[in-house]
Order: sequence, then C-alpha cells, then structure tokens
Amino acid sequence: MELGNFSVSLAVKDIEASKLFYQKLGFTVFAGDQSQGWLIMKNGDHNIGLFQGMFENNILTFNPGWGSEAQALGEFTDVRELQRQLKASGLNMIAEADESSTGPASFMIADPDGNTILVDQHV
Repeated sequence: MELGNFSVSLAVKDIEASKLFYQKLGFTVFAGDQSQGWLIMKNGDHNIGLFQGMFENNILTFNPGWGSEAQALGEFTDVRELQRQLKASGLNMIAEADESSTGPASFMIADPDGNTILVDQHV
C-alpha cells in the first residue's frame, strides 16, 4: 500500500519560535503562510508542518499522489481506494472521504495509541 509523501503535522504554540527552532536543525520554509498560522518546512526529503491554533494534537500525514517536493505523481492509489482497503481490513474511520467524489479528498484514522493519521490527497 503506497500512501504517498509523509510528514508530521505539529500543533505548535508559537509558530515563530518553532520555525526558528527547526531552522537550526536545517529545515527551510517550503510553503505556507505564517500569518495564517501554518508553514511547511523541508530538510532534504523530510517534511514537517507547523500549525498554530488549527488542531489540538500532532498528526501523522500522508499525501497520496504527491512526491516529497509536493509534485503531483503520474500514478498513485486514490485516497478513496486506500480508504476502502483499510475499512475492509477492519480499521475504523474518524472521518471519511466521500467515495462518490473524485480529486482532492481525505480521511482520518487513529492508531492503537490514539495518534491521528490523516491521509490527505491534494490532486
């Protein structure tokens, strides 16, 4: 099962302080709008998202159809197909993608420890 690009979405208290911290670790701002409370930062193939005031806890994020440079991939498994496979394997959804739609969509699940996993397709 190919889930696409992986990143950690961090719920931060002070986006400026977090940005400066991760810059010291070699991350650079790749996308986002700090005035809106979100930034995507990169260090090589590693991506993290900084989100202030958008959600309560950290989230593991997968982006079907995206490579590590946020480029659309020619071939990938659609988020709705991934959702069908995971539901068939017995996983419960926190939020579901509309299976009658096409294009961008997302679903959320939780691991056994309650960590939220977002599968968010942008293409």
